[in-house]
Amino acid sequence: MTAFNLNEDQQDCLQELINVAMGQASDQLARYLDTFVHLRVPSIEQVSTTSLSNSLNKEQQSVAVVSQGFLGYEGIRGEALLVYQHKDSDCIGNILGYEPDELSVEEQLIDLSSILTTTFLNVFALQIDNQMSYNAPRLLSSGQDALAVYLQQLSFNCDMALKVKITYQVTDYSFNCDMILLIPESAITNIKAVIDRILADY
Repeated sequence: MTAFNLNEDQQDCLQELINVAMGQASDQLARYLDTFVHLRVPSIEQVSTTSLSNSLNKEQQSVAVVSQGFLGYEGIRGEALLVYQHKDSDCIGNILGYEPDELSVEEQLIDLSSILTTTFLNVFALQIDNQMSYNAPRLLSSGQDALAVYLQQLSFNCDMALKVKITYQVTDYSFNCDMILLIPESAITNIKAVIDRILADY
C-alpha cells in the first residue's frame, strides 16, 4: 500500500468528516444568504496537477478561481480552490446584498470564498482535534496557462494530490460554486495517521 491509498475504513471516515464540515459550511452560507443551499455528494480522488488544470478548463470554458492555502498541526496542509463560472461571479453582488460599487467583483468573490473555506476547514479541524491557519485568499488569472502555472507553483509543489470536490448550489439564485481541496501526497500520510487514531477510538 502506498502512502496515497486509503483503505475502505479510512475512506469512509474521511468521507464522514468531509460530510459534517460540508454541512456546516452550507448551513452558514444558507444563513448568510437567507436561502436554501443544495449539496451534492462530495467526490474524493487522486489527481495530477496537470490533469486538474485541464479538467477545470474543460468543464467550464471560462472560470474565476480563488485560491487559499491552509496549514494545520501534524503536517496537514493543502490548497483550497473556489471555482465559479463567470456568469455566476458577475451577479454575486446581488446575491450577497452589496450596494453597487461597494466592492469590486474580485473582492466579493474573495469574501465569499474565505467564508466557505475557513468554515469548512475549521469544522474539519475541530473533528480531528486540530487547528488551521490560512494564507490570504487570492483571485487567480483565468485561462488554462495561468492556472496551470499557478498549480505548478503551489507551496507544496506536488505532482499528485488528493482532490476533494464539493459543489454548493444556491437554488433561489441559480448560483453554484465548487470547492476543490488539494492535499499533497506528503500530507496524506499524516491525515491517515489521524484517521487511524479516530478509528481506534471506536
